[in-house]
Amino acid sequence: MASITMRNLVKKYGAVTVIPDLNLEIADEEFIVLVGPSGCGKSTLLRVLAGLEAIDGGDLMIGETRVNDVPAARRDIAMVFQDYALYPHMTVRQNMTFALEMRGMTAAEIQPKVEEAARLLDILPYLDRRPKALSGGQRQRVAMGRAIVRDPQVFLFDEPLSNLDAKLRGQVRAEIKTLSKKLKTTMVFVTHDQVEAMTMADRIVVMKSGIIQQVGSPEEVYENPRNLFVASFIGAPSMNFLPARIEGDEIVLADDSRLPTALMAEAASGTGEVILGIRPEHFELVAEGQGLAADIDLVEPLGSDTLVHARAAGQEIIARVSPDLRPRAGQRLWLSPVAGKAHLFDPVTEERINSQLRQNA
Repeated sequence: MASITMRNLVKKYGAVTVIPDLNLEIADEEFIVLVGPSGCGKSTLLRVLAGLEAIDGGDLMIGETRVNDVPAARRDIAMVFQDYALYPHMTVRQNMTFALEMRGMTAAEIQPKVEEAARLLDILPYLDRRPKALSGGQRQRVAMGRAIVRDPQVFLFDEPLSNLDAKLRGQVRAEIKTLSKKLKTTMVFVTHDQVEAMTMADRIVVMKSGIIQQVGSPEEVYENPRNLFVASFIGAPSMNFLPARIEGDEIVLADDSRLPTALMAEAASGTGEVILGIRPEHFELVAEGQGLAADIDLVEPLGSDTLVHARAAGQEIIARVSPDLRPRAGQRLWLSPVAGKAHLFDPVTEERINSQLRQNA
């Protein structure tokens, strides 16, 4: 088991810099999820960790060892891929034993490792089957089993759930999280799915264009996004953004609707242009003439709650409301942010505005 340290890490492909200057500390036994849109550099970073890509600057440490020039086979890392990468002509047992045989281990040493991993992953009945006879979820368990038997210092997962259907994805997601607690091994998991990130991670690393935007627990990143990008990427549906300005102790929106600054998560006062951010679930109904007038365009009943697509203060917004409300298209609702749940962002820097920034503005 080992920690991972990246200091001023740089990765280039020719003249294109994919990761310009990355610093990150991953603790021993921590479950880290790298999340971001396609092309943000998260899979490249995983391949750098695995030793499949050379770095162009900085230092990469696994435990106390600098591994910049250490080949992949000697890094003691196991990687689980999106497409399983199983040998189709081999049985499940043979897929799991192959790497150990290449190490020169005996059958007596290998058998208990394979059976223990198969028992842990509930694939004992399938050891003598070939991959084509297994479901997608079972194949993914085999891929994880092949990694487990190697007893590596670090597990790397490259979007391993993307080929599974929604129900199976949720099941395997829970299995991987449970597995991480049982194995007590450092795990780095790459995904573009923010739901996977929120439900699995000890800490989330949000990336954009090879640059880390924020690192924190799922709760911290969700409740206190550092900037507009993080606020928009984390959360489904995305946070609503409304252009506004501060006038004294009020937030004034484009249609001249006014909200007290006391409702904001951060202290705000003075004057200046801002962007008001409100998550769909952080709206509450208020009396007519108060808050924001929201004219409903579309209603999405989800059973446990209802998504209302509406227009308010000149912007399209989404509000999550109780299904008991039974809203309908063409209806007008009056909405206000829940106290302490709305955020303010600087329209120029796109950073979240906190009390200190407002005092210095």
